[in-house]
Amino acid sequence: MNVIVANKYQSMLESLDIEIIKSIQGEYEVDEIIETFKNFFFQRMILDITAIKNYKDIKNLQKLSISLDMDKVILLLDDSPESSSPDYLSKLISMGIYNFTKNLDGILYLYNNPNSYRDVAQYHQLETVSQQTVAAAPTGAAVPNYVINETRVIGVKNVTHDSGATTLVYMMKQQLEKNYSVVAVEIDKHEFAYFKSKNMESVSSVNLGNFITRNRNQEVILVDLNHSIEAEKLCNDVVYLIEPSVIKLNKLMIADRNALGRLKGKKVILNQSLLTAKDVLDFEYESRLKIFFNMPPLDEREKQIHILNVFLAKLGFDRQADGEIEKKSKLLGIFNI
Repeated sequence: MNVIVANKYQSMLESLDIEIIKSIQGEYEVDEIIETFKNFFFQRMILDITAIKNYKDIKNLQKLSISLDMDKVILLLDDSPESSSPDYLSKLISMGIYNFTKNLDGILYLYNNPNSYRDVAQYHQLETVSQQTVAAAPTGAAVPNYVINETRVIGVKNVTHDSGATTLVYMMKQQLEKNYSVVAVEIDKHEFAYFKSKNMESVSSVNLGNFITRNRNQEVILVDLNHSIEAEKLCNDVVYLIEPSVIKLNKLMIADRNALGRLKGKKVILNQSLLTAKDVLDFEYESRLKIFFNMPPLDEREKQIHILNVFLAKLGFDRQADGEIEKKSKLLGIFNI
């Protein structure tokens, strides 16, 4: 269920030992690639960058990132100075294109271990981007959030019944507070008391605004939303938890047949999930949802949980990176520049 778009590196890509459903060779306008694959279901696309006409113009890659799911695309770079430059790579990252490499080993690695932002963050020239953005902004224009240090309010909400939102909020807090100032709050329940942890409170939904206001000195506020719809509006970001067991999903669909439809475009987490990467792709195809993260069952007694750090880094908490970036970059062979 994979596709290959090849040109200069066709012979290299022909040696890939993966299942191919469609393969095209040649040099194409970016609009031709988009038109061919925008409604075509695939697990991974291996895209030879030289197959894109005028690929050195970063705007063509931007078109691609807008129209295709770049989480499923592995971009094979060439050795040209333009496409290998730190500035070009940084712009790819800004567009959400994280899976790029220069060799066959890198393709195979990314095929099974797709990058998140955490994996490429050290090559993202944020300072340059921020300065350029501020300089280009007209007088009185708002500066993007990443230039301003402000409190992030992250909501967590169960979609299937008892999907683990309360425990996940607790574990997110425990992990984040090693690098950030953080508090957690639950809405209209009193289950935080069982964790016996500091900086965890319970409030009614009508008092959440006051809680956020008096905790603006914190870098992160985590909110266990429970059933509150109004509280979602006070969050900068909300993640929605689905426990993908057959019984939980069937109960959800019997209770509300459009429950999954309302999640389109939102950050959906498969929580307490034992699904493989292929299972997740099948779930996406059947549900017509884009899954933000596949979270396995976690041990709350562990002090350092790598997969939880990966999730938090993907949410934008860059200080959670835990030291595997250098090892991976050597494997992918993309930063010898």
